[in-house]
Amino acid sequence: MPDTTTFLIVGGGLEGLSIAYSLADHGETDVVVLERDTLCSGMTAKSSGVVRCHYGTPSLAAMSWYGIDVFTHATEIFGDDMSFRQCGYLVGVGDDNVKPLEATVAMMQGLGITTDFVDHDTVAELWPGLHLDDFARFAYEPLGGRGEAYMTGMAFAATARKMGVTIRQGTTVTELLTDSGGSVYGVQVADGSQIHAEHVILANGPWAPTLAAGAGVELDVKAQRAQLVLVDQGVPTPEVPVLSDLAALQYICREPNGELLMGNSDHQTPEFVDPDRYVNRADDDAIEKNVVKLAHRLPDMPDPRITGSYVGAYDVTPDYNPIIGPSPVDGLFLATGFSGHGFKISPAVGKLVADLLVDGTTTLPNVDADDFRYSRFAEGDLLFSLHPYEGAGEMR
Repeated sequence: MPDTTTFLIVGGGLEGLSIAYSLADHGETDVVVLERDTLCSGMTAKSSGVVRCHYGTPSLAAMSWYGIDVFTHATEIFGDDMSFRQCGYLVGVGDDNVKPLEATVAMMQGLGITTDFVDHDTVAELWPGLHLDDFARFAYEPLGGRGEAYMTGMAFAATARKMGVTIRQGTTVTELLTDSGGSVYGVQVADGSQIHAEHVILANGPWAPTLAAGAGVELDVKAQRAQLVLVDQGVPTPEVPVLSDLAALQYICREPNGELLMGNSDHQTPEFVDPDRYVNRADDDAIEKNVVKLAHRLPDMPDPRITGSYVGAYDVTPDYNPIIGPSPVDGLFLATGFSGHGFKISPAVGKLVADLLVDGTTTLPNVDADDFRYSRFAEGDLLFSLHPYEGAGEMR
C-alpha cells in the first residue's frame, strides 16, 4: 500500500521547508517533504541572502517586512539566529531614477516599513570609500541586511521535524499522479513507490514546470542565470550596509570574512539555462563588467583581487514575481517562480501557503494573496512594480 499524507511538499529547499514549518505551526503535522538530494542543496545554496523591503509591489514589500521580523526574532522562535546580520540596506540612484525612488519609499512608509532618505554625508559614514558623485539620492533601511539561506532553511527544517513533520532526502519525484478527472492525488517516486496526498505542493523552483506539465498545468517559469563574483579588497571590508547601486546596476554585499560579493542588477538581457546543466563560474565578460563597476564605486581599494565566483539560477516568471496559490488542477498547489526574491520573503511564503491551504485566506498584513495567482498571466494582469527603475527591470 502507498504511503499517505495530508500535505505533500515537493522540494526541500528554503520555500518548501518554510511551508512545512508554517503548516506545523498551524497545527497541521501530517506533512511530508520530499527532497531529491539533500536539504537546501539546490538554488537555496546559491542565494546571496540579501534582506530588503525595497520593492515597488506592495504585497512583496509587506512580505519582506514580515520576514525581517521573523529573522530578527529567529533565536526566540527557532532557537537559531539563522545567521542574520542587521547591517542595513542602502539604495542609491542616479538622476533618472529619483522619482521612482521617492514614490517607492512613500509607498513603503505607508505600509509601516522603516525606511527613509539619507544624504551623501550619511552614506559616506555608512560606507567609507564609496565614490558617490553619480548618485542623486539614497534611501536606507536600517533593519535590512544579510542572512544565510542554507542556515535559514535548516532552522525551518529542524523546527518542523520537532513539531512532527516528516522530511525525506534522496527521494526523487518522477511524476504527479492524476485520476480520471485530472485531479492530482499524489506522486510517483523514482524507487517505484507512490505517496498519496490530499494536497501536493510544488515548491521545487525551476524544476516545477516539468512535473506540473505531467498534470496538464503549464508553468511559464524559466531558470535565469545569475553570476556572482567575490573580491578581496586587500584588507577586510568593515561592517557596511548592503548596497543596491542602481546607477551602475549592481549590488554589493559584505561577506562574513570581509570579502565583497557582487551581483548584477541589469536584467534587460536575461540568459536562460537548464538548471541541471550550466557552468558554475562567472564567465570572463561578467567578471570584467563586475571589476570595472567595482573599481568605479570603490576606487581606493588597497590591493583588490578576485577570490572566486559562482552561478545560480533564478526561477523567473514573466513578471518576475512568484506564483503562490492553487493550480487549475484540483489537489495541486503552486509555490514557485520566486525570481530572486525568495530568501527575504521565505517566512511570509510559508505563512501565506499555510494560511491559504488551511483557512482559505491569509492574515499577513498588507498582502493580497490574489496578486500571486496562477491565472494572472492568462488574464494579462501581470504583477509589475508600481514604480519601476530604468534599467533594473522588475527585480526592484
